Amino acid sequence: MKIKIVKKTDEYSSEYQIGDIFEVEGTWYGGVHITGKTGIPVSLDREEYEEITDMTPEEYQAAAVYWVEKDKESKHMEPEQLKQEADAFLRAHNTCALATGGDGVIRCTPLEYSWHDGAVWIFSEGGKKFAGLEKNKKVSLAVYETYSGFGSLNSIQITGTAAIVPPFSEEYLQAAEFRKIPVEALKKLEHPMHLIKIVPEEMELLNSDFKKQGYGSRQKLRFTKTV
Repeated sequence: MKIKIVKKTDEYSSEYQIGDIFEVEGTWYGGVHITGKTGIPVSLDREEYEEITDMTPEEYQAAAVYWVEKDKESKHMEPEQLKQEADAFLRAHNTCALATGGDGVIRCTPLEYSWHDGAVWIFSEGGKKFAGLEKNKKVSLAVYETYSGFGSLNSIQITGTAAIVPPFSEEYLQAAEFRKIPVEALKKLEHPMHLIKIVPEEMELLNSDFKKQGYGSRQKLRFTKTV
């Protein structure tokens, strides 16, 4: 357990100061024992500290870059080969979890998608995700196999930029044709279906089988194309 000093009753002690964080070495009926800055055991009264239930900023940062550091040690797949792996996986699936957010609105929505022409295409009647898309076009989505163990991990996380395609524009009609959605049926709707186009900026592939090929199981693919 960790604690943060919020009050100092012994004003002459240099072993701890307000704001310091310590690991608890033991407890007593009135508080906790810690090891001070110079290694001297110190007993603190309950009013002098508060328990830390969250991680420290340093711990958050260390956790955030965990895979970045691991990636430095792994063997990377050639971009073209990795693109083929990503393309095959995305074409073999049709459901994603799309995360949108902006101005305090956060949403993660399961949606049907199609993958073609270098983009993810999603038809949608509406929903709270559009409140996030209005404020922030940066999105993230995930496509994955059902988990059955560390030896069979297979997923893609995509970070990219979203755009709303105008109804019945050339891109809109092409996407409808790809999905085999009759245009006449779309035109009969009271409100046209919205079409979200997401152009990837980065893909992170996690595949246990990559290790069998001598590569790291986690691979990253970066794109330069924009909406």
